[in-house]
Amino acid sequence: MLVLDGERTRAALPWGELIDAIAAMFAGECVMPVRHHHDMEVPGEEEATLLLMPAWVPGRYAGVKMVSVFPGNAKRALPAIFGTYLLSSGTTGEMLAAIDGGELTARRTAATSALAARYLARPDAAELLVCGTGRLSLNLLQAHATVRPIKHIHVWGRNLVSAEKIAAEARELGLPAKAVSDIETAARAADIISCGTLSSEPLVRGEWLKPGAHLDLVGGFKPSMRESDNEAIRRASVFVDTRAGAMKEAGDIVQPLKSGVLKENAIKAELAELVRGTRSGRSAAEEITLFKSVGAALEDLAGAILAYETVTGRK
Repeated sequence: MLVLDGERTRAALPWGELIDAIAAMFAGECVMPVRHHHDMEVPGEEEATLLLMPAWVPGRYAGVKMVSVFPGNAKRALPAIFGTYLLSSGTTGEMLAAIDGGELTARRTAATSALAARYLARPDAAELLVCGTGRLSLNLLQAHATVRPIKHIHVWGRNLVSAEKIAAEARELGLPAKAVSDIETAARAADIISCGTLSSEPLVRGEWLKPGAHLDLVGGFKPSMRESDNEAIRRASVFVDTRAGAMKEAGDIVQPLKSGVLKENAIKAELAELVRGTRSGRSAAEEITLFKSVGAALEDLAGAILAYETVTGRK
């Protein structure tokens, strides 16, 4: 059985190929039950979360990701997310690979945002704001820069030192990034705003969004979590990775639906419809678009298959 640690997983998932693999999986016939979501008590700290995400392509591959999210790890200088992906044969059930789940999650999440941006961000989008300084942030920088001609990148976080660290790492990769302390000023100028935080209160205000802006929300995965406000929902054309997941788990969608700010039929499309061409994405240069992602098991399966086939040379 192949075992891929974080470094080998990262190397096996180059951005262009990963984005294309996820697009192909959304367009294909993957079977994807709604993920299992369990809250876990951590004495003296915020609750942790256990996620189990199965998916399979009949006759080809099957897999499941087990992920834990411990917000309290920030105080321990540890990543909030740990996990493992188990990939097996869809013909025999033979276990094929164990893949680092944290690295897989970070890269497929960012790649899915970039895939959505292909349809929703302006083709000339050049200024990117990334909100958050966790594991996702550097991945989001790289992924968005793969699909749009990004010339300026701002990184905002509650801790400016952490934002400066991410910006420095991005510059080492050749990306034009710098840290900022004023989120409003950066958001008002941004063509793409990508949020990857664990915030329970809105960070980005709809009034800050300029005509033609694209707002990418990937951090929140519970109904109680939120990265944008109601005005952002009112002003934007709303898209999601999957309706089933977003309308159940995403606070940025669940809360506006509950309050009546957003109607279910106002969600323009889910990502599979954009990829398949059955629904359209951005329709005008001045349109404001919003994409909410909670993660889909097929994204993990696509990344796991790509990593396995890249390393082994099997197809």
